[in-house]
Amino acid sequence: MSGRRSRQATSSSRISDDQIVELISKLQQLLPELRNNRRSNKASASKVLQETCNYIRSLHREVDDLSDRLSQLLSTIDAESPEAAIIRSLITQ
Repeated sequence: MSGRRSRQATSSSRISDDQIVELISKLQQLLPELRNNRRSNKASASKVLQETCNYIRSLHREVDDLSDRLSQLLSTIDAESPEAAIIRSLITQ
């Protein structure tokens, strides 16, 4: 039955089971929590997706924190100072 589904998937715009497995594997390799854990080589797709969501949430929190810290830093320095110029150049890169 899975062969039938695979043939259907390739003939339409649907993604095949093999492609899903490959994408889950690629996600797993990107996640520090699963990449560094030897037991997770056979992590379920749901575990990989759950960890992906958690990781994305933590990255969002980190970006928010860094944005807040940058805003605080920028508010404490003179806009015409060399430090401000360096920060502006780093931001625009």
